Amino acid sequence: MSHPIARLAARVGAVLLLAIGLAGCGINAVPTQDEQVKAAWSEVLNQYQRRTDLVPNLVETVRGYAKQEQTVLTQVAEARARATQVTLPADILTNPDAFRQFEQNQASLGGALGRLLAISEQYPDLKSNQNFLALQSQLEGTENRIAVARRDYIGTVQTYNTTLRTIPSRWIAAILYPNAKVRETFTIDEKAQEVPQVKL
Repeated sequence: MSHPIARLAARVGAVLLLAIGLAGCGINAVPTQDEQVKAAWSEVLNQYQRRTDLVPNLVETVRGYAKQEQTVLTQVAEARARATQVTLPADILTNPDAFRQFEQNQASLGGALGRLLAISEQYPDLKSNQNFLALQSQLEGTENRIAVARRDYIGTVQTYNTTLRTIPSRWIAAILYPNAKVRETFTIDEKAQEVPQVKL
């Protein structure tokens, strides 16, 4: 009777040891990091949506003071439309073309908003308007949140992509998670990388 109990205890011990060994070797790293990437991406989208939601109020406030700046106001409205009317494909994080298009649309909106805020310098009454100041402050805070969300996303993608590309986790992913793909990340466009020209 003691032999079957001893054998059962040995088998249970072996199974536990195997489970601990598998957990320790990173068998769950791919799905765990995949979820972290998805959460970070959701935060990026959340912050971009926050910025998009601020645009109509900002445009209307500026329009009341700077009617002759119709071109800039139109550019902002068009950039917002491009950024919000695109349906994001389910595979956006693994589809380089879709990811770049999303990134370009958001950069276009950011650039248009920058031009909109720059024209406020020409209108002292607008610069002192409490509604405009509150919207400007919210937009600046949102831009900071976007930068943090993008940084966090880039970090989680780097960890995930490294896991998929290094051994032994690469082998584990190939066997257990064959659908796991390297994720896209944000880049800096060539214009942003240029050194600004200072003319005195």
